[in-house]
Amino acid sequence: QVQLQESGPGLVKPSQTLSLTCTVSGGSITTNYYYWSWIRQPPGKGLEWMGAIAYSGSTYYSPSLKSRTSISRDTSKNQFTLQLSSVTPEDTAVYYCARADCLMGCEYDYWGQGTQVTVSS
Repeated sequence: QVQLQESGPGLVKPSQTLSLTCTVSGGSITTNYYYWSWIRQPPGKGLEWMGAIAYSGSTYYSPSLKSRTSISRDTSKNQFTLQLSSVTPEDTAVYYCARADCLMGCEYDYWGQGTQVTVSS
């Protein structure tokens, strides 16, 4: 059973960089052919795909967030990390990590429980 767990600060100040880590257990993030995504849901809005890192280490980003987003991984810890720079209150959301077996248009078979991040001074 694959499990994903998000971790990171729940409160970030405007203009700072938000950093979250997803720790994966029960399966390797390098296993063919899975994609590991970050997805967020602002209050009262739908889910927004932010980006993903593939089993190969290749990264993919939402065009609307690409200039502020970086996703990396630590294979020794079986973790992948999201960094979102220059945050504003509009970045307040529940942030999820999730796994799918393709990059776009696939169902996510495993999700983390989500972590609330609030951007406020």
